[in-house]
Amino acid sequence: MLRFALLMSMSLSALAASIVPAPPAIDADAYLLMDYSSGELLVEQNIDARLPPASLTKLMTAYILAEEIDAQRLTLEEVVPVSRMAWSQNPTFRGSSLMWIEPGKEVTVGQLEKGIVISSGNDATVAIAEHIAGTEEAFAGMMNGYAQALGMRSTYYINSHGLPHPEHLTSARDLASLAAATIRDHPDRYKVYREKSYTYNDITQHNRNLLLRDDPSIDGLKTGYTSVAGYGLVASAERDGMRLISVILGSQSTRSRMAETRALLNYGFRFFQTIQPVSPEISLGQHRVWKGELDKVDGGVLDPIVITVPRSNKEPDLRIAFNEPLSAPINRGDSIGTLTVIVDDEVVIEQSLLALNDVPAAGFFARLWDGFLLWLSSLFGAS
Repeated sequence: MLRFALLMSMSLSALAASIVPAPPAIDADAYLLMDYSSGELLVEQNIDARLPPASLTKLMTAYILAEEIDAQRLTLEEVVPVSRMAWSQNPTFRGSSLMWIEPGKEVTVGQLEKGIVISSGNDATVAIAEHIAGTEEAFAGMMNGYAQALGMRSTYYINSHGLPHPEHLTSARDLASLAAATIRDHPDRYKVYREKSYTYNDITQHNRNLLLRDDPSIDGLKTGYTSVAGYGLVASAERDGMRLISVILGSQSTRSRMAETRALLNYGFRFFQTIQPVSPEISLGQHRVWKGELDKVDGGVLDPIVITVPRSNKEPDLRIAFNEPLSAPINRGDSIGTLTVIVDDEVVIEQSLLALNDVPAAGFFARLWDGFLLWLSSLFGAS
């Protein structure tokens, strides 16, 4: 009876480890939760709907600025002229977020970067756009070029700041891709996103991503709001080596976008884990090679495999199957079989098993002899 109870308890524990509840209810036009390392979507709703991004547009403006800095076409200390179009008193900006720059007052690239990321200044984005591309229209062309290069298929930019225009649209999926690119491609510039306030022209403004104050694991990215777009927030957090990205578009208030973002992130960290079941360049097994200078080849992967799965105490099960027969020449990276990764009795990955080393063809007589042995083995069903 005791043994039965123990087995029952173990079975229930294993079952509980694999059960993931439904995601939290989110009252927004579109939203998603994505694992940064694997790209796995853990929660999604209307993620390809084309919606106005408001100030989330500035993620692309800041990304291009980071590209220019890293390419050494700009320096943080470089002084940027402020045109009347970029002036904070431009009527276009009335009632919107501003850094409060003005013609004749010195401002640097580094200051404008903080004015875009932290203060969400529409004036700062125009100043940077004109400094990089000459005009804001030309800069919008650059934004669309970068969007295409990053695979942002639902995005089209008209301006550098996100004030409403019927053609200025993006999607939750595209914003997650852009956030991931920002973190991956420009880690030094990404550090600006976690700063909680910025002072320019004797005016201190606080980062509108209020979650930075509530949760030390959250280190970016950006908020947005217009009456047309509603309230949006793209956020990222890292806990115990696992990084998640959340996107909320068209939420009802500042408070709701914060609560919804917090709920998504907590759900992801609580019920999922990111693992690397296979390391690159590690032999997962060897197999006989015919007609080669070597008689065996190592099978494995050349790039890391990262997956996001429900939290479980079970180790992933790796299964390899080599192609039959394997004959030289074999080049490193050639497909020589199949690798299957199974977690909680589910196949999560099935991909090619790759050769980790070259196996050049043997000489004529060695190939002839191996060919004879291979023929014999086929007759007797041996390998």
